[in-house]
Amino acid sequence: MSSSVLSPAAWLRGLRPDWLRDPKVWRTEVLAGLVVALALIPEAISFSIIAGVDPAIGLFASFTMAVTISIVGGRRAMISAATGAIALVIAPLNREHGLGYLVAAVILAGVFQIVLGALGVAKLMRFVPRSVMVGFVNALAILIFMAQVPEMHDVPWPVYPLIAAGLALMVFFPKITTVIPAPLVSIVILTVITVAAGIAVPTVGDKGELPSSLPAPGLPDVPFTMDTLTTIAPYALAMALVGLMESLMTAKLVDDITDTHSSKTRESIGQGIANIVTGFFGGMGGCAMIGQTMINVKVSGARTRLSTFLAGSFLMVLCILFGPVVSDIPMGALVAVMVMVSFATFDWHSIAPKTLKRMPAGEIAVMVITVACVVATDNLAIGVVVGSVTAMVIFAKRVAHLANVTAVTDPDGSSVVYSVTGELFFASSNDLVGQFNYATDPDKVVIDLSAAHIWDASSVAALDAIETKYAQRGKSVEIIGLNEPSAHIHEKLRGELTGSH
Repeated sequence: MSSSVLSPAAWLRGLRPDWLRDPKVWRTEVLAGLVVALALIPEAISFSIIAGVDPAIGLFASFTMAVTISIVGGRRAMISAATGAIALVIAPLNREHGLGYLVAAVILAGVFQIVLGALGVAKLMRFVPRSVMVGFVNALAILIFMAQVPEMHDVPWPVYPLIAAGLALMVFFPKITTVIPAPLVSIVILTVITVAAGIAVPTVGDKGELPSSLPAPGLPDVPFTMDTLTTIAPYALAMALVGLMESLMTAKLVDDITDTHSSKTRESIGQGIANIVTGFFGGMGGCAMIGQTMINVKVSGARTRLSTFLAGSFLMVLCILFGPVVSDIPMGALVAVMVMVSFATFDWHSIAPKTLKRMPAGEIAVMVITVACVVATDNLAIGVVVGSVTAMVIFAKRVAHLANVTAVTDPDGSSVVYSVTGELFFASSNDLVGQFNYATDPDKVVIDLSAAHIWDASSVAALDAIETKYAQRGKSVEIIGLNEPSAHIHEKLRGELTGSH
């Protein structure tokens, strides 16, 4: 029914988000936001250390990124915050020039992301093959797990029973009830046990001091000169590209999990706005966080913008109002949550022997290369680019052999008809020139392209070269059967690409 037929009251009710209409959805979103906020705190502090900035800078970034993207982003329930990939990109800038330049780069990166989003960079996602997507997900799961290994190395022995207890709680508690997210139950129970029993284990507080007040807006402390711009621009562009790559891949992953569609262009522009806001509040910038998004969407069942907004809001509330309590959370409890996330994220079906037997070797190779590149570089964006390029090379090699040429000579020997079938593009057209008998063919040659399609200038150049070779021997060539797009490109470029031989 169209909105014009609805009563004003019904129309207004339809505008209300799901979490306002359904108390069950509201409860799920609130609890999911709380779990994510708890998981964000040690991550944000860790990424601050990687970037070489005060822990408060990473926590402020996670707060402003999450709150802003919940309003302007294109993918509901996705979590954006300070990330390791962004920290790695901007760490050298902070080390060499200081925090002011880092903040200025974050703002410029946001501008770049808005421009790239408006130019339609999100449409490039359609060129990411499924095998790369599977490799991306599996590599992500491995990275999430590997990030927990330092927290399990050279620690007091009670940490290991805590992690095991946390995992057991998250496996068995949902069998009792799913009203409260199992990760939240696990974190609360393990914190109470360690505090009550006085067990000495690493805690969130050991990662760094939590902020005691909200961030204040301001301009970056840098000279506004061309020198500054040329210094920060390369870092800002790298940050923009890495951030968009991770965010769009994460959005696509959430689309698949939730069976819903999201606007990737809006997400690209939203990431830019969130980074600009974060920069003006002195944060280190960020992008979509895949681990926390998986906690929110896959583990906690969140589906709306409310969970994203509350994740950022709860983060600041927890730090400012409940700092001493949050500081006492054992790292083992959060490690258990992230280990569970890594197992839930990994696509176990993709490596099952039954699947591997049926999967083409090229696709398995692309998946393995994507995983290997990501794990080797700690950079999801590099793995996706290398995996996609590998997939394209394999695809081009496969279709290059789909163009076939068959010749039929008239009984009287006065003419020959070559039937060309398949897709003609730069890879397949390279072999086309060598499939004609220039010396022995009759004087009249017909090339029938009814079952072929011309895709690019390389194919037109190949046909020109064939005509030239026959002309040198005094023979005529007639090209027939071109479909409309092929005829258009052939007419436009014919004779413009090759000289006489």
